Amino acid sequence: MRHSVPDRLFMTAIYFILLVSTFMMLYPFWNSIVISFNAGADTAKGGVAFWPREFTWSNYEVVFQDKRLMNGFFISVLRTVVGTLSSILLTSVFAYAMSKRQLLFRKFYMIFCIATMYFSGGLIPSFLVNRELGLMDSFWVMIIPGLISVWNMIIFRTFFLELPEGLEESARIEGCGNWGTFFKIVIPISGPVIATLSLFTAVGHWNDWFTASIYISDERLLPIQTILQQILSSNIMSEQLMQTNAAAQHQLSSMQQVTTKSLTRATMLVATIPILAIYPFLQKYFTKGLLIGSIKE
Repeated sequence: MRHSVPDRLFMTAIYFILLVSTFMMLYPFWNSIVISFNAGADTAKGGVAFWPREFTWSNYEVVFQDKRLMNGFFISVLRTVVGTLSSILLTSVFAYAMSKRQLLFRKFYMIFCIATMYFSGGLIPSFLVNRELGLMDSFWVMIIPGLISVWNMIIFRTFFLELPEGLEESARIEGCGNWGTFFKIVIPISGPVIATLSLFTAVGHWNDWFTASIYISDERLLPIQTILQQILSSNIMSEQLMQTNAAAQHQLSSMQQVTTKSLTRATMLVATIPILAIYPFLQKYFTKGLLIGSIKE
């Protein structure tokens, strides 16, 4: 198919804009990788852009030797796994019940749920409620308040409404009750929506630093994202590492290969790479899973 000169110019401009946009999105991430593998003293001189000038593993050695950061990494992993599994389970059960037209006051429950998406009590009432529930300085303060997601419930509900009624009728004829039908019939065929919402929920738990910064003062319970936020905001990573890690102190004082900037970049990558690694395995579910809620209510 032959294109006219204006069409070729237009397509060339589109490709150029896409290439520039892609570069602008990827370069900051690539630059962070480069700085994390570059000697801190050399990075401080400037000019490190596309490739490390003085390659070193020192930044990552300091990160992985620091017990505070590794404990935060473990807390983040534990929170993501427990929070995602429990939230998806409870939200899907809630949505399954809301998808049943014979449920009494179904419309009232739906309106009540949707109202919570537009109005909330705010930070202070939430703080008081969590304090009265005894969740302060507890791992569960990062799990329990977010067990039910109304948005995810609506998407689950829409998916369940589209399932053929004959599936559940066949299960009941075979002697399955509501729980048996849900776990043996509905859940196994809900792979796309479960995978998509699980990923979104996991990313939300993994990236959340604010909850721990408000409700947790015990450093042993802080996720790595909160620790990283404290590092970035206070800009005193060198002092913290020297206080908590003798090996880091030796590197900072004698080798001069590690600086606050290089350590920050290494910590950012350690906190980012794990959740990014999940995307390729769930990408095939994205299109179907995301379009479920856009077909009908």
